[in-house]
Amino acid sequence: MAAQVRDNKDRSRFELDVGSELAFANYRLTPSAVIITHTETPRALRGRGVASELIKGALDLIRRDGRKVIAGCGFVADYLDKHPEDADLVASA
Repeated sequence: MAAQVRDNKDRSRFELDVGSELAFANYRLTPSAVIITHTETPRALRGRGVASELIKGALDLIRRDGRKVIAGCGFVADYLDKHPEDADLVASA
């Protein structure tokens, strides 16, 4: 995908434009972590890896900011289970 994931701080969500559609992942901040609470992909884009691309980009931004991540939705939990290379980002409970 050519588009870049961006952090829309005003809306507390990571966003990814795909054509005229928008996929996003809502989050809440703690002092040291980002809790991703919901991932939304437009119906027309589902099954094409868009949500995975969104979360990959979000994790890159979280890593760059020196924060950890907490999976607050099932999709992010599944993504992290399938991508052990990002285990260092997971906040300890």
